[in-house]
Amino acid sequence: MTTLCRRAFSLVELLVVIAILATLVALALSAVQRVRGAAAKTQCANRLRQIGLAHHHYHGAHGALPPGVTVGGPGEQFKYMTWQTRLLPFLEQEPVWKSAVEAFRLRPDDFRASPPHLIGVHMPAFVCPSDPLAQQPRTLSGTTFAYTSYLGVSGTRQTRHDGTLYADSKTRFADITDGTSQTVMVGERPPSTDGISGWWYAGQGQNEDGSADSVLSTGERASSFFFSGCSTAPSEFGPGRPDDQCAGLHFWSMHPGGAHFLLADGSVRFLPYTAKDVLPLLATRAGGETAELP
Repeated sequence: MTTLCRRAFSLVELLVVIAILATLVALALSAVQRVRGAAAKTQCANRLRQIGLAHHHYHGAHGALPPGVTVGGPGEQFKYMTWQTRLLPFLEQEPVWKSAVEAFRLRPDDFRASPPHLIGVHMPAFVCPSDPLAQQPRTLSGTTFAYTSYLGVSGTRQTRHDGTLYADSKTRFADITDGTSQTVMVGERPPSTDGISGWWYAGQGQNEDGSADSVLSTGERASSFFFSGCSTAPSEFGPGRPDDQCAGLHFWSMHPGGAHFLLADGSVRFLPYTAKDVLPLLATRAGGETAELP
């Protein structure tokens, strides 16, 4: 009578199989993460394209692009309203726009009064899916604030106003003599770590001009308590970290290697951080510079 013997796995063989399975799982997870990251990056660019289309519709209706932030003078009804709030009717958000107008009518003296103001209302259209800092509203000192991943490009310095979106700006496409395909209008920058800057609805900014809040220059300087301890030298385009408050002074994103920018012609380009010397040339509307997009 023949006895059949079934050989069992040795401990070494079992460990090898486990190691192979672990490697395959790790590779699969890495692939899934890459696919998700690519999808989020694409959606981020698409939201910028929608913002670009809204800018063009706004220009068609009003003869100029929206102010980067409204400062105005005494009696200004929409004081510190951002360009994003003004785009609401052109992003299929007419009811939200009407609520904002009514809120500013009732409380023109304090946009932080919520209600009636919408300072804490989350607007996905203004948030990049890759940006965790802007995904949810945050409560600071009893007031809830909602954030944006996109800031208007005010120019090369916050006081020069040589870009397209800045305090009380009314830029026309005809004013962009550098060419709409050679001028950046909006760029990525996650909200500041402490949540003080990066509100989509309204905001004073560093110097009550929206600086580093709703608009940002390519050479922003720290000039208020918002960025206490940060260098007062001009900032430049480069990588940032979610835990670095000073990263709020320059354009950057959660995407590896660079950030998306909306050009005045409505197109979106992903600029690598190696383009830090080119970005200031693209930030002016009428600087007369010649710059080649990377």
